[in-house]
Amino acid sequence: MSNRVTPDGTENEILMAERSKPNYQTDTPIGAGDSDGSIGCCGWILTVFSWILFFLTIPFSLCICIKVVQEYERAVIFRLGRLLPGGAKGPGIFFVLPCIENYTKVDLRTISFDVPPQEVLTKDSVTISVDAVVYYRVNNATISVANVENANHSTRLLAQTTLRNVLGTRNLSEILSDRETISHQMQTGLDEATDPWGIKVERVEIKDVRLPVQLQRAMAAEAEAAREARAKVIAAEGERNAARALKEAADVISESPSALQLRYLQTLNTISAEKNSTIIFPLPIDLLSGLMKK
Repeated sequence: MSNRVTPDGTENEILMAERSKPNYQTDTPIGAGDSDGSIGCCGWILTVFSWILFFLTIPFSLCICIKVVQEYERAVIFRLGRLLPGGAKGPGIFFVLPCIENYTKVDLRTISFDVPPQEVLTKDSVTISVDAVVYYRVNNATISVANVENANHSTRLLAQTTLRNVLGTRNLSEILSDRETISHQMQTGLDEATDPWGIKVERVEIKDVRLPVQLQRAMAAEAEAAREARAKVIAAEGERNAARALKEAADVISESPSALQLRYLQTLNTISAEKNSTIIFPLPIDLLSGLMKK
């Protein structure tokens, strides 16, 4: 920042005050503590006392101080309220000093939970009830313990809020047809929001979209009307094609007398096969042709 000088040559007191203010915005990394890493005099006294207590109570202290975590677990250890350097421990055996150290186990396996049905008002002012399922896991055990009080509970609450926010920007037709896109949008938003908590959201699925009863009836009536309209169009197209075919057949028969004779014989054969009791008096085609000319 450049110095501002008043007309009398003295520096502006306001700028001096701003320059002298301490910077409270500096972020301190988790577990950084003091710059020299010292735990203080009392801390060293308690540490020495814990080691003495450990050696005096061997072998009983071994049963208390030696802990085991599974392959899918990690242990975050605190010594005198500070994170132990080296990050989370595990899998396998690790050591905990009595009195001054405590630990928290974190499960790294994928966890799934159901998002309770949420009443959502869509962009086109339709109230629907939607539920979903979320799959997530802890990818940083230390951050999930130190940055948030309860990572699992916080993720569940955030999933409910994200579901309402995402669906509130969509129309009903988009929600019904673009579930995959909405699920991906929710997964991306949740993953970004939970990253400071050491959580990785792997997948989000929309389970069910429930509509009001009145809207269901209206949509069913609309679908039925659309089906009837399509059926009428198909029937009309069929009749048009049949009429066109009959016209073409009539044109062919009118141009070829032999074709008319063959059609006449085919009709006689059909009548005699289906109705044996019918008496047929065939008339010569030439006679009919003469009558038609007259």
